Amino acid sequence: MSEELGRALDLRLRTAQAEGLPSISAAVVRRGEIIWSSSVGQAILEEGIVATPGTQYRIGSITKTFTAVAVMQLRERGLVDLDDRLDAHLPGIAHGGPTLRRMLAHLSGLQREAGDMWITGNAPDYEELLGVTEAAELVLDPGRAFHYSNLAFALLGQVVAARGGMPYTEWVDANILAPLRLTRTTWLEEAPVAQGYLVHAYDGGVSREPHLDTKGVSAMGQLWSTVEDLARWATFLAVGHDDVLPKESVERMWFPQVMVNPDEWVAAYGLGLKLVNRAGTIYGGHGGAMPGHLAGVFINRSSGVGAAVLTNSGARGVPEAIAIDLAERTREFLPELPTEWRPEQAPPDAIRALLGRWWSEGDEFVFSWKDGALQALPVGAPASVKPAVFAREGDGLFRSVSGYERGEKLVVVDASELAWGGYRFTREQESWSL
Repeated sequence: MSEELGRALDLRLRTAQAEGLPSISAAVVRRGEIIWSSSVGQAILEEGIVATPGTQYRIGSITKTFTAVAVMQLRERGLVDLDDRLDAHLPGIAHGGPTLRRMLAHLSGLQREAGDMWITGNAPDYEELLGVTEAAELVLDPGRAFHYSNLAFALLGQVVAARGGMPYTEWVDANILAPLRLTRTTWLEEAPVAQGYLVHAYDGGVSREPHLDTKGVSAMGQLWSTVEDLARWATFLAVGHDDVLPKESVERMWFPQVMVNPDEWVAAYGLGLKLVNRAGTIYGGHGGAMPGHLAGVFINRSSGVGAAVLTNSGARGVPEAIAIDLAERTREFLPELPTEWRPEQAPPDAIRALLGRWWSEGDEFVFSWKDGALQALPVGAPASVKPAVFAREGDGLFRSVSGYERGEKLVVVDASELAWGGYRFTREQESWSL
């Protein structure tokens, strides 16, 4: 990492802290390597304890990404299906109609909170959560529109416990935190920690905030962590890990299920992941808020660049935006270099005969051999359209395994005709022959 990039990242962090934060910590990760981390300010003002990248902060709703991964692990093991109703796993639960998929994407229609815990300061235990759910409202029809729900994720934690055969927190410890070696990510604070504060809006003073134990609704936001652990977590969310959740399942989490605002396509939700469109670049992750703490972690999958930001203020600061700012600066200073071109190994004769231009009535396609695979792309397609990459399934039979028309089969009829995705392809432009 260059000194120039380091100065740019430090400036962004110091500018944020100078706007009124007791402390802020951040880390930047690039393809699995933490290339920068820093902290500004004090973790505990009364004692003059300086924050470091190893200081724990509350991460609030970033916990939801761990809950989502736990649900996906159950799916991977055949213990749940994402389109199961909630009451298939919690029999007799009130409002059991929303599916697990809709709950993960904040499409359940369930009310936002698990009762009055943010008013009374008392979080429900596991038994009390059932009563809270009984009294809860279905404020929207399931699937109607995006509506953020902490209650939905609290109930997903119960699903993990019911189907995993152990308490939710123990499942996350054993199946996520331990194999990924996130040793500074814990359910209760472990020193050194940052005390949470409320920064007063007008007089510049601060008040200490209580550290609420969320008890039976831990799945929505109980965890503490450090920026370095979260940077490693971001990499996992981008590429998966064979001992935790394979890449194919992680990719499912990134597929948009709902736009937050359908009139402005700048934010969406996948399966437990918030997806942010920053000038055409997509970042996935989550934010978090707890009394005295705000947090954010986001990563761009294609570049592998992401950042984690933690603060010990419940007011001021925008950690989600700062995390993306840090990632954007890193991508600017460390752009992805094009892969050096080298000649391809010769394709098999059967594939060589398919290369070149083909027509599907008015649409022209080019079939080519690249990276050891048959590929196809419409002529003039924008950069956002990825080429179909085919895998051979038999004599004259291929299937698009990624990119354009993914999943559709390609049949070689003869030297002058193909059938792909239900359409006829010919070497010369031809009208429909119906």
